[in-house]
Amino acid sequence: MSISRSKVAAGLAIAGILTLTFGIIIVFVGPMIIDDQIVKNVEINPKNDLSYTMWKDIPVPFFMSVYFFHVLNPSEILVGEKPMLEQRGPYVYKEYRQKDNITFHANKTVSYREYRQYHFMRNMSVGNESDVVTIPNMLVLGASVMMENMPHALRVLMSATFKAFGEGAFLTKPVGELMWGYDSKLVDFLNTFLPGMLPASGKFGLFAEFNNSNTGLFTVFTGQDDIRKVHKVDSWNGLKEVNYWNSKQCNMINGTAGQMWPPFMTTESTLPFYSPDACRSMELVFERPGMMEGIPVYRFVAPTTLFANGSVYPPNEGFCPCRQSGLLNVSSCRQHSPVFISHPHFYNADPVLRNFVLGLDPTEHDHGLFIDIHPVTGVPMNVSIRLQLNLYIKQVEGITETGEISEVMMPMIWFEERGYIDGPVLKTFYTNLVVLPAVMEYMQYIFIGLGLLTIIGAIVLHLHNKKNVSEKAKMPRPNTDPRTSAIEKDPLLPDGPD
Repeated sequence: MSISRSKVAAGLAIAGILTLTFGIIIVFVGPMIIDDQIVKNVEINPKNDLSYTMWKDIPVPFFMSVYFFHVLNPSEILVGEKPMLEQRGPYVYKEYRQKDNITFHANKTVSYREYRQYHFMRNMSVGNESDVVTIPNMLVLGASVMMENMPHALRVLMSATFKAFGEGAFLTKPVGELMWGYDSKLVDFLNTFLPGMLPASGKFGLFAEFNNSNTGLFTVFTGQDDIRKVHKVDSWNGLKEVNYWNSKQCNMINGTAGQMWPPFMTTESTLPFYSPDACRSMELVFERPGMMEGIPVYRFVAPTTLFANGSVYPPNEGFCPCRQSGLLNVSSCRQHSPVFISHPHFYNADPVLRNFVLGLDPTEHDHGLFIDIHPVTGVPMNVSIRLQLNLYIKQVEGITETGEISEVMMPMIWFEERGYIDGPVLKTFYTNLVVLPAVMEYMQYIFIGLGLLTIIGAIVLHLHNKKNVSEKAKMPRPNTDPRTSAIEKDPLLPDGPD
């Protein structure tokens, strides 16, 4: 029996050592296997069905919500009173994005154009596209500021042109026309006699150039030779940098195209990206960790310095001429029209901007932008990008349409582009990138635990067996001599000699 127990103990010890060794190997090799799988699935490669499909055709709902600042007192503004604004919206559009003209290059980059389409969602909107709102007339007020330093005679001529075409300082039109364009004889006239002055050649609308358009020719790294470069922009429209701004740093094209980022992020990481609509690179910073449907995420937000002016944040000096902090002057890439971008309701901007108009109430919850990203893969899980379009307006001598308008940064609209991973894509993402790595992590502890328990069991069995053998060895051996046994057992014999 003792030999049998010894063999069992030895077998358990060997099994325990092997199990423990396997568990320890998983501790070191498991993360490497997981990371290798992530690298293979994150790189831009047509062989990767899940990630390539997500990159090529965004498979999740993406919406643009638009809010108009309806002007309540246009007549009073013309005599110098403070504008009174009322937010109208949201008017929601489902956004479809699809990459086309995809071309892979030998230097591990890929070029593409991304096309955008918008479809109105009545069930998600506050009203119809036929709703009428009043906003500043960019054609009149924008052109007036642009002509401020031109000869007086030209300004008078422009004012006469506005009158001839019946254009005033404010515009009252349906939402759909303001968004996607309306026929304007003034636009036709200006495009004929002053070509290049306006960004639009057909109908004039705030988003006329967005629908059925593309964001330019992007060339990005595939990550097949270096995963740290995946999605990063190599060039945009053939350019390594733009020429809209006044410093090399501000003209740099940094980061990705704004849809995915390289994997293996830390809390020290940032989210740099180039935005053709803003004509510049931007960078979001880490705010806090969180969870979304059981998936760990990092939340990145806009730093307060994003739209700060040069006096507040010297690196932004190249984006000037600047006005109050919190405004980005995009006139240099908008045909010199006095257009400025900010956060909605002048959130994170100089408070003085809100003193010039009535009806604004900025909050972080409603007006701050954020991206929740899965740090291990660099895939955004929940996105909300919110920006506001503002028009700088003022009285311009010689152009009577500007009346006695006070100098003011006038909010026109703000919009939110939002989307989140949901449905089958979320389930697949959760299974492949959360459940499987977790199972492998638990497996290493299970194997280590089983190995240790088996080894301990073997040791206990061995010690118990050794103790039994020792105790048996100490016991007196029985007398095996038959004569001595017989005498000892005969009760009739005397105890000893006389």
